[in-house]
Amino acid sequence: MRIELVKRAEQSRVMSYLSPVIAVVLTVVFAGIVFSLQGHNPLSGIWYFFLEPVTSLWGIEQLATKATPLIIIALGLAVCYLSNNWNIGAEGQLTMGAICGSILPVMAPDFVNPIVLPLMLLMAMMGGALYALIPAKLKTTFGTNEILTSLMLVYCANLFLDWMVRGPWRSPQGFNFPITVDFHEWAVLNAVDIGGLYLNLSAPIALLLVVLLAVVMRKTLMGFEIKVLGQSPRAGSFAGFSSRKMTTFAFALSGALAGLAGMMVVMSEIQKLQPVISPGYGFTAIIVAFLGRLNPIGILIAGLVIASSYLGGEAIQTSLQMSSKVATVIQGVLLFFVLACDTLILYRVRFVSGSRESANA
Repeated sequence: MRIELVKRAEQSRVMSYLSPVIAVVLTVVFAGIVFSLQGHNPLSGIWYFFLEPVTSLWGIEQLATKATPLIIIALGLAVCYLSNNWNIGAEGQLTMGAICGSILPVMAPDFVNPIVLPLMLLMAMMGGALYALIPAKLKTTFGTNEILTSLMLVYCANLFLDWMVRGPWRSPQGFNFPITVDFHEWAVLNAVDIGGLYLNLSAPIALLLVVLLAVVMRKTLMGFEIKVLGQSPRAGSFAGFSSRKMTTFAFALSGALAGLAGMMVVMSEIQKLQPVISPGYGFTAIIVAFLGRLNPIGILIAGLVIASSYLGGEAIQTSLQMSSKVATVIQGVLLFFVLACDTLILYRVRFVSGSRESANA
């Protein structure tokens, strides 16, 4: 007997909306099993991992801090995936954007001016976009698989950052640690009191980008072009749309947003460069994009859900003495359930017996 997947003649619209909810519920059940196997009360584990981190103002502030880069990066990835361009290298684009944006405070620390911060963000977006254009150019010119090239470039970016902070950009006042000089006050995103919550400007920027992309995808010709070329490149070519130009645009936008997110993480959380500046936001944003159904509003909600898992990992580490790596496992399982649910929406399972195969032969 073998199992086959048969394409459904018609997809359930209701299930397409419910599948992310089902995936989250299954992930919570899986997490409870993990906590139980580790000798902990599963309900306590679920409380500490999913709910306890957001029961205080400080937890909500941290949730916004963690969710912001995930949402921004996932918005760019959604454009790529909707246009049938598979950018897996947002983590590398984030890193290169942070490096390019840090040129001013590291190389010209005496240039103290209000325009430094917007210049840093602009340079970060340019750096991320240019780095993302490498796999785009390789795909459009040589037909190279963009999944492999964008992924391999992540390691190049990480190694380049490591070399920079250990070599040319190492701080003389860093006691031989691999760090750059601290950013001056005009190169830092400070938190602002918003109704009792202390949030930096990256959160409003993320919300603005969500609204802008939602409008673009629903109301503009560019949004229509992205969807058409993603679903049927041949139909898009008849309409006069260019797959090559769309690949370039999608990668550039995705890289620019990843670079912007990386720079804002550095400016608000670290305020200098060091060998590791991201806990894997670029990879986790892939889960956010698919959990949000590649929809800007869905991505906003999914970003908050996934960000809570980062806080949950820290919570179980301190409260239950468990490894924070459990959060990474649960994120991976969530992606598995999301893709599994989506597969069952598109296909139905059919069991084929050996006798039937013999008859057909």
